[in-house]
Amino acid sequence: MNFNTSPQFARWFIIISSLIITTLILWNVSLFFDQLKDAERSRMELYGAAQRAFQETIDVIPERENTDARILERALSGLHFKIVTDNKTIPIIKYNLESETYAPTNIKNGDKLSQEQLAAMAKEFELINEPIPIAPGGKVDDILYYTNSPVISQLKYFPVALMVIVILFVAVIYFYYLTSKSSAQNLLWAGMAKETAHQIGTPLSSLVGWTEILKTENVDPSYIEEMTKDIDRLEMITERFSKIGSVPDLEERDLIVETRKAYDYLSKRSSKLVEFHIDIPQGTLPVMLNEQLFGWTVENLVKNAIDAMKGRGVLSVIIKRDTRYAKVEISDTGKGIPKSKFRTVFEPGFTTKRRGWGLGLSLAKRIIEEYHNGKIIVLKSEPDQGTTMQISLKLKE
Repeated sequence: MNFNTSPQFARWFIIISSLIITTLILWNVSLFFDQLKDAERSRMELYGAAQRAFQETIDVIPERENTDARILERALSGLHFKIVTDNKTIPIIKYNLESETYAPTNIKNGDKLSQEQLAAMAKEFELINEPIPIAPGGKVDDILYYTNSPVISQLKYFPVALMVIVILFVAVIYFYYLTSKSSAQNLLWAGMAKETAHQIGTPLSSLVGWTEILKTENVDPSYIEEMTKDIDRLEMITERFSKIGSVPDLEERDLIVETRKAYDYLSKRSSKLVEFHIDIPQGTLPVMLNEQLFGWTVENLVKNAIDAMKGRGVLSVIIKRDTRYAKVEISDTGKGIPKSKFRTVFEPGFTTKRRGWGLGLSLAKRIIEEYHNGKIIVLKSEPDQGTTMQISLKLKE
């Protein structure tokens, strides 16, 4: 298998390699964590042993005024002091059985804590690490409760942070894959659209020539007029397809006029069972748009509305303005769209039709948002009540 020509193999190779590396790192972190805990346990046992040895030595010295005894006591005190002071990180609570008191070490604001608070903290320490008894002469006088040092406490979050990094890494790979795939699909569709426009151009030119010939013959002029309308329509479709994949030129146009063109064309050619209504404001709404692509968008929305009503119902087009935007709302009385699908309907391939590629709304979104810097949304929809789609374009100042 060729690695360079197999994106799927490369993708899975990267993902599996990442998982293996992550597993090895987590395993090593776990070993390191256990070694640190064992090292701290050894330090605490040494801490307890030092105190036990010191106490036993003191107990067996008969005369503390004796010079040798003082030297031995001083030496043991220095050793005990060194072992105790070497511990600057491990939090300890020492419990004395005789006085029933708790003494904190390396605990922030430990001297300000009450005995009840220290007792509760000692119980928490006991759940983390097994306490160490101090039993000089075989009798337990004190118990050491200790918890993990800040280093170990912080280290336990390292695997979580590592997993987050790996997840983000895999997400980046996945996003890159989707982006690459989407880019390839966009190039494919753009190429197909331009090729379609090119292929239509040849017979279209021939049809134009034939209409000119028919004008010289004894043919009903109304036939030629209708043929000319259809030829003009094909020329407009060809121009629309030729613009896919390239940035179109935008011109200042009246949104009311351009919307009305698409509305009038479809209202005259749709089923008589569809009742058309249009509501337009007075004056003009100047916006920057491409005539062919905007008309294509309105036609797509109107056709979708008619399909949603299964060729029977009420279709309304309302044009309005606010302070900055001109808005076109296309409403139907069809089956509606679930709220969870308000965004999904604009994704390529989404369709509820048995026959359809699910490109209409995706194309409309791209035309309005990418080419015209506008916005297209499902304004509202209710099951079996209908849907309202809204296009918003910035008014020309």
